[in-house]
Amino acid sequence: MPALEGKVAIVTGGSKGIGRAIAAALAGAGVDVVLCARNAVEAAKAADEMTAAGGGRALGIGADVRKLEDVKRLMATAVKEFGGIDILIANAGVGGGFGPVDEIDPERWHQVIDTNLTGVFYCCHEAVPELKKRGGGWIITISSLAGRYAFAGGTAYNASKFGLLGFTEALMLDLREHGIRVSCVMPGSVDTHFNEKEPTGESWKLTPTDVAKVVLDLVKHEDRALPSRVELRPSRPRRG
Repeated sequence: MPALEGKVAIVTGGSKGIGRAIAAALAGAGVDVVLCARNAVEAAKAADEMTAAGGGRALGIGADVRKLEDVKRLMATAVKEFGGIDILIANAGVGGGFGPVDEIDPERWHQVIDTNLTGVFYCCHEAVPELKKRGGGWIITISSLAGRYAFAGGTAYNASKFGLLGFTEALMLDLREHGIRVSCVMPGSVDTHFNEKEPTGESWKLTPTDVAKVVLDLVKHEDRALPSRVELRPSRPRRG
């Protein structure tokens, strides 16, 4: 099993929810982590708590993945502070824009598409050259079962996640020859701060830690193995 100590990871949307759980799991395994969020204070606080817990070092910065200049700064920070990039977890995402297509605010449409899809493109565009310098690495996108299964009122969100799945699968084919493994993790219902709502505590839902465990397991795979897509569902979904 490959050692993770001393590896460097970037986790977008890392101050809360799934991203925070992933960043904490990686740091706990000895990975140096740069996590970002639009709120710089929340990102720094989350990173400080991970560093205090022991393991790898964590650094939190403010960055909006919809802005290419922010993404460039994020990558440059990882290289400057920790020497390079080995793992990219493209987790930052938003919900919203739900409803009939003629009622969706065009501004909200762009927020969803630009965060969930274009933001991932920006991160990969800037990270891949650094991963190539290392001779390989991992890119893991955090998508959703909504990337395969449409639902009424989901035109904006479904479009972003269907697009993300296609992007990730094509990226995987492009990068295998460079030793860069690419995978898409697609959770179902996760009890988290999705769409700015507080966690509900509903026991049937997945937790952020469930998703983080999948990510940690992926990056521990031997080099010969590439689980390119993981669908993760609650084992006992709510009835009625």
